Amino acid sequence: MTLRSQTSVPSSSRLLPARIALGVLALGTVAACSSGRDPSSLTAPRNHLIGVDRGAEGGNDQLRGGVNAYLWRGAIDTLSFMPLASADAVGGVILTDWYQPPATQNERFKIAAYVLDRRLRSDALRVSVFRQVRQDGEWQDTPVAATTTSDITTRILARARQLRAENGGRD
Repeated sequence: MTLRSQTSVPSSSRLLPARIALGVLALGTVAACSSGRDPSSLTAPRNHLIGVDRGAEGGNDQLRGGVNAYLWRGAIDTLSFMPLASADAVGGVILTDWYQPPATQNERFKIAAYVLDRRLRSDALRVSVFRQVRQDGEWQDTPVAATTTSDITTRILARARQLRAENGGRD
């Protein structure tokens, strides 16, 4: 009877050839990905905002965005009677929360104001007014009066012009 001496081979030694093969395969894959491409031949991304100064104009506000500071401040001032849900100075978006006038408990309003440009112009402002009326205990969307949106827009523009005049007419 012959007894062989069994030497135990550590498991890491048995896996060494597999690890080497895996490493060579990974290096080959990375090398294959990087070959054949010349970075100068790639098309540059087209971004219409590159080179455009997105800073706000007008006023001494610290506002740095793509909107007119007077229109922004005029909208904030005009809509200050309503609770603000969101105000993004960089994007020029003001969203109010629902507001119920004290005189009418079955009616509520919500306003979204968008300052679209860096110039103080009437077409640089878009206002949307939403109205709901309570019917049978539930709020139902209803149209606003034809003059409501234009009245609010006019008040915002008037306030913006006033702020500009108070600042010496500087943009």
